[in-house]
Amino acid sequence: MLHKLNFLQLIGRQMHLAVALPYISLLGWILPLLIFSSGENSLMAHDEGLYAWRARQMFDSGDWIAPWSNAHHKTPGPYWLIASSYKLFGVSEFSTRLPVMTTSIFALLLIYEIGKIFLGKRVAWLASAILSVEFLWLQYCRLGTPDVPMILLVLLAIWSLLKAELNPKYRYFWGFIAGASFGLGFLVRSFMIMLPIIALLPYLIWEHRRHRHFANPTLYLGLVVGLIPTLAWLWLNWLRYGNLSFGQLLNFVVDLGSKERNQNGFIFYFWNVPLKSFPWFLFSLFGLFLTIRRPISRYQLILVGFPLVLFGELSIFSTRLSHYSLNLYPFIALLAAVGLNRLGQVYCLMGETPSPSYMEIRKEPLSRYIWTIPRDLSYVCGVLGVLLVLGAMVALVAGSGEIRKYATIGLTMGLGWLILPGVWIGRYHFGYKWLTSDYWVAGWLIPCWLALAVAGSVGVLGDYNPVVRTFIQQPAIAKILQTHPIYFVQIGGKTAVLLNFYTPVHGKKVDSISELPAFSYAWISAQQSAESPTPHHVLGSMQEYQLIQVIP
Repeated sequence: MLHKLNFLQLIGRQMHLAVALPYISLLGWILPLLIFSSGENSLMAHDEGLYAWRARQMFDSGDWIAPWSNAHHKTPGPYWLIASSYKLFGVSEFSTRLPVMTTSIFALLLIYEIGKIFLGKRVAWLASAILSVEFLWLQYCRLGTPDVPMILLVLLAIWSLLKAELNPKYRYFWGFIAGASFGLGFLVRSFMIMLPIIALLPYLIWEHRRHRHFANPTLYLGLVVGLIPTLAWLWLNWLRYGNLSFGQLLNFVVDLGSKERNQNGFIFYFWNVPLKSFPWFLFSLFGLFLTIRRPISRYQLILVGFPLVLFGELSIFSTRLSHYSLNLYPFIALLAAVGLNRLGQVYCLMGETPSPSYMEIRKEPLSRYIWTIPRDLSYVCGVLGVLLVLGAMVALVAGSGEIRKYATIGLTMGLGWLILPGVWIGRYHFGYKWLTSDYWVAGWLIPCWLALAVAGSVGVLGDYNPVVRTFIQQPAIAKILQTHPIYFVQIGGKTAVLLNFYTPVHGKKVDSISELPAFSYAWISAQQSAESPTPHHVLGSMQEYQLIQVIP
């Protein structure tokens, strides 16, 4: 028992040290989650594979404007980031993801800086820690996609606007940074940058008499400077493709806004966001309730107004996908930190002699219910923890290899959730008064961190297509791919995206085997291979595709 107490006391000291050294502690918190892996990585089939393949086309061809044969529908910012990483570190899954992992770290530190202005250092640190362990956020921090880099620019713009307001002497400098961030956002994410800009309009317009950002000329100068790379790229594209270079960008947005994807209707984000940010979304609702009852002076239209307007925009927009909502997750973390911090205060005040803090909470609406929430949540998590542990143990004994991966994650989460009832019982049944709110808050953070760390270690975060990876790593297959051009015979779908990236030397795209030269190699669907009368030898099969060699 003494060893357990010493361990918990060590955790408490570390929590105090973390808040005192925020940058160092946040780096120590996020870096393991970003780098833990099973030792094997494979790209996510669709979006990540597309960005990796297009960046590789730029890198291999040396054409960083338009290495494809037609006008492109997206701005090149993500491709330039990934291709630059290839140039520095070589072509690999890690170099594909490195730019996003790097930007995610800066985004985390910016949330701390923004939260410090809104809510103070302790809650700001807690918000950054929560953001790191939101599942969808961490997943996309480890993917080579443009979502997190764009969010970094949005957060940088918001922080710069706040700094311009707080430091009028340097308002021109910070205004320029804000404008440049929005301009570069267009380079990274095209017209999608307009959604967070529109969500900021309530703050920019209704608070204009106070901050006067619209009267800052360097805001517009920064916007123009930030747009220069995009304008230069559009000009060079126009020289090649004429008006199609502009038409493709506009048509892509029109297509996205005119049809649903995967039958994701209007209510999609109402269930998807709570699911992908569990349990923090529940705390954010409580934090939203608190901030509406007691608005944050001067910044309410950012802390509350921005995510609410953005949520409405995303719900109205016809194409609804999980990663489109990532802009919400930093604000979910900020509001969740408000809610969790208040419940931590309630946890410490229960059973104590009335104090000013106690009386302040007693005046809140629904205060009679708030007092029972920490206790009830502690016991609910204890029950869920026991159920997870039992279920995971059964799965580990009877399940297959893939099921055991998830069982390991469930076992870790289940054991972690037993911390909460342990802390509660220790304080209120055994009288360990040193078990303060830091331990109770840590009881929420640590299980999520451990579960996500294990998820990365077993390959759930990072190794998305092990079948493709193991196939191309076979010595005989790898030798052919490295030394011969590989033709593509009507290859399509998500697997084809990966084959494009993992094939170093590309041959031509053809419609049938009969068009292939003798002794050439090609990717082909298993069905077309079986139906073709042209003699060929099947060198290997993977899912519905085959690598073949034509026999003369």
